[in-house]
Amino acid sequence: MAPGHPWWRQAVVYQVYLRSFADGNGDGTGDIRGIRSHLPYLRSLGVDAVWINPWYVSPMNDGGYDVADYRAIDPQFGTMDEAIGLIEDARGLGLHVLLDLVPNHTSSAHPWFEEALASAPGSPARDRYHFRSGRGPNGSRAPTNWAGVFGGSAWTRVDDGEWYLHLFDQTQPDLNWSSPEVAAEFEDILRFWLEKGAAGFRVDVANGLVKDPEYPDIGIDDGNSRGGVSIPYSDLDLLHDIVRDWRKVVDEYEGILVAEAWVDGWDRLANYLRPDEYHQAFDFDFMQAPWDADIMKGIIDAALIGSSGVGAVPTWVLSNHDIVRQVTRYGLPQDVDARAWLLKGDRSLLDPGLGLRRARSAALLMLGLPGSAYLYQGEELGLPEVHDLPFEVLEDPTWVRSRHTRKGRDGCRVPLPWAASGPSFGFGTDGGWLPQPADWGSLSVEAQDGVPGSTLELYREAIDLRSRYLVGTDKFHWVDAGDEMLVFDRGQVRVVVNFGADPVPLPHGEILITSVPAGDGVLTSQGAAWLRSD
Repeated sequence: MAPGHPWWRQAVVYQVYLRSFADGNGDGTGDIRGIRSHLPYLRSLGVDAVWINPWYVSPMNDGGYDVADYRAIDPQFGTMDEAIGLIEDARGLGLHVLLDLVPNHTSSAHPWFEEALASAPGSPARDRYHFRSGRGPNGSRAPTNWAGVFGGSAWTRVDDGEWYLHLFDQTQPDLNWSSPEVAAEFEDILRFWLEKGAAGFRVDVANGLVKDPEYPDIGIDDGNSRGGVSIPYSDLDLLHDIVRDWRKVVDEYEGILVAEAWVDGWDRLANYLRPDEYHQAFDFDFMQAPWDADIMKGIIDAALIGSSGVGAVPTWVLSNHDIVRQVTRYGLPQDVDARAWLLKGDRSLLDPGLGLRRARSAALLMLGLPGSAYLYQGEELGLPEVHDLPFEVLEDPTWVRSRHTRKGRDGCRVPLPWAASGPSFGFGTDGGWLPQPADWGSLSVEAQDGVPGSTLELYREAIDLRSRYLVGTDKFHWVDAGDEMLVFDRGQVRVVVNFGADPVPLPHGEILITSVPAGDGVLTSQGAAWLRSD
């Protein structure tokens, strides 16, 4: 990395959804042994770091985001010795390991919450969470009108009549960050894993830690809040004091913090990237953008301007474990809600070939931009969303809490295909915890490895070219190329993306890489290319 550019500032980070990456012991669930066995694959892909979804002890009511013990490895994933061994193996290959920190809530099986349930209202044990009296006759109504992210109320009543807050599943009670015990506990958790070699943390629900102490209902306010709607549990200014304390701890170890902050635009997101707060924050506007040149350009401009104002760079992402995979999103008409489509959408609307072409071009667009980029496991294989999972195998709490009106996120969490054949396409020695489509062997690592033009080789080549030509500079300049085109220069490299339906001539220069075959100097519809200037 060039002087003045820390490794993370322009890194490519690979997200491992642990349960679905690789099964090392044959029990159907991905594990640490599986990750260790495939670290050379990640090295060959060219990424700089690996972010691992939660591996802590958990009842797994929300895929590990319901943590019962933050300092222990869940036995289904392995042992502490294996976790430390993974971090050391990765370091030996030049890979940093980022862990998931889940500070907004614990599991209801966490000893703190069990103690809270056994304690009286008003006790210190209950003060670690948000316990409140209800409204109405005998307190029978929830304290507020807040709704849970997965559906239903955000409050559940306990036997003594009080209610506790859970912005997600009822097995995920929210922590009260005004409690000094909570703050001290998480500073210790940070140190625990940093001492074991973690390079930093992706922070779950970074925008949700602090709740308005008055617990007002959600409603229209005086216009001072986002969109004129008061959201008393999201993006409150007091949460930044918490982050500043974390940053002091992480800086002692030269680690990094990455924010999963769902906020309203860069006017708010930039606050998370001030010099004494997070190092990175995902740009979810980019991830959710439709395949439209004007909209993409506006989002990119907002990110570059917003981040530079606080001395940061954007963190781009096209997919993760919570969103419909981009191959499927881009293959649907722009006005179709992909999440709603999973359950009851018209299947004839999906154009898989179009979705893959756009996804490959989006990868070259993202990897060509200044800043860092996060890849979600399987996107380098061009995996689509598995939209037809049988209802009986669904595990996402969204399915239950929405009363079967939202299918949830299981379709982007189906185990990876490593081999072209076999009972789980090389994921393990037997089937995985979710069934894979019968045709996924053709998308496997084995089927694409070394095959010119495959999506896997496209990612490998693009990441390699990025490291050779783009890393070390934040320079960026738009080139006017008309409607339905995005063209920009990064040093000696010109990135061209054709959003339109017609082919376009390529600029002069050496073609470094294209997402589609580019014959006779023409870039076909939905294609992207990198060129080296003369």
